[in-house]
Amino acid sequence: MNETDAAAAESGRSKAAASDQLLARTIREESARIVSALTGWLGSLDLAEESVAEAIEEAVRQWRTRGVPPNPGGWLTQAARHNAIDRLRREKRYREKLALLTDPLEAAPLIVAGEPDERLPLLFGCCHPALSPDAQLALTLRAICGLTTAQIARATLAPESTVAQRIVRAKRKIGAAGIPLRIPEGSERAERLNIVLTVISVMYSEAHLVAGGDAAADRDLADDALWLARVVAHELPREAEAQAQGLLALLLFHRAREGARAVDGELVLLADQDRARWDRGLIDEAQAVLETAAMLRRPGRWQLHAAIAACHSDTRDGSHTDWLQVLTLYDMLLAYDYSPIVRLNRTVALAEVDGPQAALDEVDVLRRTLTGYHLWHAVRARMLRHLGRRDEAMAEDLCALELTANDAERRLLEARVDR
Repeated sequence: MNETDAAAAESGRSKAAASDQLLARTIREESARIVSALTGWLGSLDLAEESVAEAIEEAVRQWRTRGVPPNPGGWLTQAARHNAIDRLRREKRYREKLALLTDPLEAAPLIVAGEPDERLPLLFGCCHPALSPDAQLALTLRAICGLTTAQIARATLAPESTVAQRIVRAKRKIGAAGIPLRIPEGSERAERLNIVLTVISVMYSEAHLVAGGDAAADRDLADDALWLARVVAHELPREAEAQAQGLLALLLFHRAREGARAVDGELVLLADQDRARWDRGLIDEAQAVLETAAMLRRPGRWQLHAAIAACHSDTRDGSHTDWLQVLTLYDMLLAYDYSPIVRLNRTVALAEVDGPQAALDEVDVLRRTLTGYHLWHAVRARMLRHLGRRDEAMAEDLCALELTANDAERRLLEARVDR
């Protein structure tokens, strides 16, 4: 290969890399919108997802060779629609559906000025009460957030095969029951809002649990979760604002700590973080959002989670944390969220207030539920070390090490075992 050929090859690789980068951003920004629009016109979430997936594959090939189109989102929309028409033709059902995919869709823009973000109807549609809570969560993480089955399984502490079945069954039920993709009104919206907020929270958490990764977060996924939290908090009517604002405040507190949580790829626990590295601007914004939520006088799960995060953000170092206030807030939170994870997190504050033995007793109550969760073993090891039971603590750390998939967590646990 001569110099000219080498330069041409390098130029081609650079163009392909730039094309792929823009495509990745377009997918994050537009795929859920396109899936939502196609599902509304087709009446099939499965068909919509498959059509969009094919369009993405076509974009990878064509954009690398022909260049990025002037309107990437519009290109993906058109390609997905054509794929849907082809599928309908192959299935001999196109005569019934073809009319829905011609003039109305051709003329209708995906984004209408002044209307709520298109992802909100898809969010609420996937959280329909006809679906089980587990199915709601799995389907929404797939359709809105684009998580893989393996990622959803880790985030929900469920086997991959179970998650796959939940997604398939949920899609079938949406199609069979004709579940609409829309933002519900009144009491129906209130019932579904909590799972919508839960999905966004899980999405943010998943950004920090990358299998095989270091301590650095998947910034794209974390940014998407924070952006969706802002959309829900700002675009839903007043009666829904309190909890949506609470979740937004919580994620802002967490985001503010990113610079101290991951240093050179290594995980730094909250008590050991250099708080000078925290983003004070985000903390101030989180405090303001939390105060707005409090003024609405509708206390609930997400406000209390955010209030606990605020307790940690108010101190200059971990040794000055007001653990009694944190424990009191956890006790209040249990009235809204009695989940095993919340009860496990509460034991950390309980140990600071009532001692490690009281905390260990509470941790052991959760054995049957959380024995497959690596942080249960890590927390139990911490209590055992404080009680001087070091051999038992090492055994628990080894269990946690075996169960975690994140490299930074593994290195942290390995260091404990070595010590």
